[in-house]
Amino acid sequence: MKISEFHVYQVDLPVRGGPYRMSNSELFSVRSTLVKLVADNGLAGWGETCPVGPTYAESHPAGARAALGLLGEGLIGSSVQPIPLHRRMDSMLYGHRYAKAAVDIAAHDLLGRHFGVSVADLLGGALSDHVPSYYSLIVDDPDETARVAAEKAAEGFPRLQIKIGGRAVEEDIAAVRLVWEAVRGTGVRLAVDANRGLNTRDAIRLSRQCQDVPFVLEQPCNTIDDLRVIRPIVGHGIYMDENSVDLNTAVVAAGTGLVDGFGMKLTRIGGLHPMRAFRDVCAARLLPHTCDDSWGGDIIAAACTHIGATVSPRQLDGVWIAAPYIDGHYDPTNGIHIIAGHIKVPTGAGLGVTPDEAVIGAPVASVG
Repeated sequence: MKISEFHVYQVDLPVRGGPYRMSNSELFSVRSTLVKLVADNGLAGWGETCPVGPTYAESHPAGARAALGLLGEGLIGSSVQPIPLHRRMDSMLYGHRYAKAAVDIAAHDLLGRHFGVSVADLLGGALSDHVPSYYSLIVDDPDETARVAAEKAAEGFPRLQIKIGGRAVEEDIAAVRLVWEAVRGTGVRLAVDANRGLNTRDAIRLSRQCQDVPFVLEQPCNTIDDLRVIRPIVGHGIYMDENSVDLNTAVVAAGTGLVDGFGMKLTRIGGLHPMRAFRDVCAARLLPHTCDDSWGGDIIAAACTHIGATVSPRQLDGVWIAAPYIDGHYDPTNGIHIIAGHIKVPTGAGLGVTPDEAVIGAPVASVG
């Protein structure tokens, strides 16, 4: 099966109740880039990549479109099988995994539709028909953060992520302690995510002043060297997120014991094919991790849910999707929802969602 057509779409996703605040940015709207691959047998598959602005990571929407514009012409006639597809993309463009991920996801969707199986089946088989999600509590007034935490715990979310950073560390410490008071005894697990927003001094202080609060400290500082500095000092487990820029970095971090788990983004690592390898490395090291992405609509949400369903439940820390922060769905019938803090694995062939092209609009670029 070969690629015969390559189409690129862009969709703006306003943030419901925005802004969405992290340590380094405020988001009022996010631009997502969709890819549609059409094969020589007439079947189509869909992919998506959705960078969260230009400061969260080394990615941005205009960069995704430029990279896909370069790749499109050269992929006509290429196989949709993951290994030759990735080799072909790497031969044309170094890096830019976040853009290549959209092509990878579309290829998996296409293969699933061709063989009449789900993407989870292609990735080894689902272990559950529902996966746990988690809710991100934005950087906000500590009392408000605690109020929302109690509300989301009552809704059934098994895990909450507390965003911190970009302000006095005393406020971050207050937010963590108030959230713990609000959810203590509910069984809800906590992650404290600085999105690279703390220096080593403040990361150590936060951990020490919250020694009695059980949480994992997610990407507290900016660099891997920072993580090495605080690793033997802090009293909480450390998860790597933004620093895990590729599979090699994740393998080294896992193999050297630098971290206790990962907040892994599907498009950061390059798509479902490298994510499958990452999953298996974590399984070998018994490292928990998430299967999520920075933002996006139904396509990203479906892809994250499918790979999440193939992870051992003991190691899956959750699948984060942006559905609570955006209105509407690409696929009005089969759009991905969070119900009682969990996501149902889509049924049907491929990703299980098909965007309505009347909803997403006309392509901004086409080849073939």
